[in-house]
Amino acid sequence: MSEMAMSFAALAGFVVGALAVLFYRNQIEAPSRTTAADGIETGAALPQGVASVLAVLPSSAVVLDAHDRVLRASSAARAFGLVKGDRLMAAELLALARQVRRDGEIRESEIDVAGHKFGQETTNFAVRVAPLGSYGQVLVLAEDQTERRRVEAVRRDFVANVSHELKTPVGAMSLLAETIQDAADDPEAVSRFAGRMQLEAARLNYLIQDLITLSRIQGAEPIPTPGQVVIDETVSDAIDHCNTRASAKDITLVTGGTEGLRVWGDVELLVTALRNLIDNAVAYSPEHTRVVVSVRPAGDSVEISVSDQGIGIPEEALERIFERFFRVDAARSRATGGTGLGLAIVKHVAAAHAGEVSVWSKEGSGSTFTLRLPAFGGTAVAVPPSIPLEAAP
Repeated sequence: MSEMAMSFAALAGFVVGALAVLFYRNQIEAPSRTTAADGIETGAALPQGVASVLAVLPSSAVVLDAHDRVLRASSAARAFGLVKGDRLMAAELLALARQVRRDGEIRESEIDVAGHKFGQETTNFAVRVAPLGSYGQVLVLAEDQTERRRVEAVRRDFVANVSHELKTPVGAMSLLAETIQDAADDPEAVSRFAGRMQLEAARLNYLIQDLITLSRIQGAEPIPTPGQVVIDETVSDAIDHCNTRASAKDITLVTGGTEGLRVWGDVELLVTALRNLIDNAVAYSPEHTRVVVSVRPAGDSVEISVSDQGIGIPEEALERIFERFFRVDAARSRATGGTGLGLAIVKHVAAAHAGEVSVWSKEGSGSTFTLRLPAFGGTAVAVPPSIPLEAAP
């Protein structure tokens, strides 16, 4: 059982116990009553203490009477669509409540309920159903664990992908080392395979560095100590990192737009984000083309765009390109040494700066990635280089 599930079970046990005490006390103070119409013991109204406990619960809570009518429901239960009017809408929960009423045993389970929120297909609940008092009343507690399940799935996928990505260069280096050992008497072969080992080692290093960077920023937490960042210098540093790879394909890196713009942020992270965008553009562009990095003011933000003349991105892949390890063309990415983490890093760097990243692309016509960041001073104003950072508005 996961830590969160154990916490929910403990909370549910405490609530059930507390409500049972309240009901027991209520029964002593207010004797049971039998209606003349049907002879069924209905008991007194829901005690005030019970209503107060249910009101402060963060989870969905419902109290049913002996006829499956809802006596009390928390706002969360109604928001998720578990309760409508005086009826419990989830058939599985209703079946559990009836079983608990018959045998008096507390039951726990997990159920999926059709999504009640916009864009959500299903909601997964951890539920606990317990008898309440002696009048056939039943308490239902349901904890939304949809997000926790999603996070667990992402974590599993991440571990599996990291294992695979690390396995590939490590395995290649192992085979190359054996080959070099067997070809010890052939200096030319040793030199060739040693060069291959260096490439695999570099690929492994890039992957580890990207993982370290991603681990620092994936929480989308704000930059601890943001400062003024000169975009011209940031773009220049990022291009310097990419010049060697671009030159190998005879791709020209061009800069343009408004000079002198500044943003709030962390220089190192912003250089990393731009380097990844430029590297990505170079990797997916044919030889003898160009990649353009342009900067422009946009009200209270600064927009930095990286445009290429590459193969473009299929429309169905546009929503997934910022996922970790997602590749539009896995074969090309691995051939160029890509780790599959570059765009994920860009997305998290943007979030850490209270900004965003967007993409326009058309197959065969290239792509444009735009990083939008809050301007220093609240307005994107070009500052002449002669004005020092501390004197800028």
